[in-house]
Amino acid sequence: MATFLTSLDVSAADPSVPHLILVGLPGAGKSTAGALLADELGRPLLDFDTEIARREGMSIPDIFGQRGEAHFRELEHALTVELTEFGGMVLSPGGGWVARPDNLTLLRPPARMIYLKISSSIALQRMGASATSRPLLNRPNPKGELDRLLSARILVYESADIVVNVDHLDPHGVTHRIVELLGLGRAG
Repeated sequence: MATFLTSLDVSAADPSVPHLILVGLPGAGKSTAGALLADELGRPLLDFDTEIARREGMSIPDIFGQRGEAHFRELEHALTVELTEFGGMVLSPGGGWVARPDNLTLLRPPARMIYLKISSSIALQRMGASATSRPLLNRPNPKGELDRLLSARILVYESADIVVNVDHLDPHGVTHRIVELLGLGRAG
């Protein structure tokens, strides 16, 4: 049986309840809003980067640097396959998780995908100096890289069940808006 490092015991992850998957550019707040959303709904949170780093015993930048992006994407996919046996979690995959279409088809439906829409300039501002610690942004023009990533992923992002523009919302506002749009509360 798979083991996950989540905010709640995975036994609380009811397979009959669809996962909620947060997607968006780096800096959109998937991890932060994901933690608040999981708490608000009483669901386990699974942050893919945290889980993969735990399993591999190394940081995400080290995985990219030593084993390459393709290896990291395989780890993301393997984790996604494991999640087909569970339900009811708030999932926070990395921004590039959507670039592999079979990740989506493994979980959707019944999972609900929520796109945290952010402009590249606001995303870069929110990440601050930590932007260069992200493997895909550790380049001379991080904003240009964010624009390129957005252009490559926009159609998948916009296929989400729910789109929340997060440019002018703090993490609590994002959480409130998601709960409102899903029509969920602790009982949901």
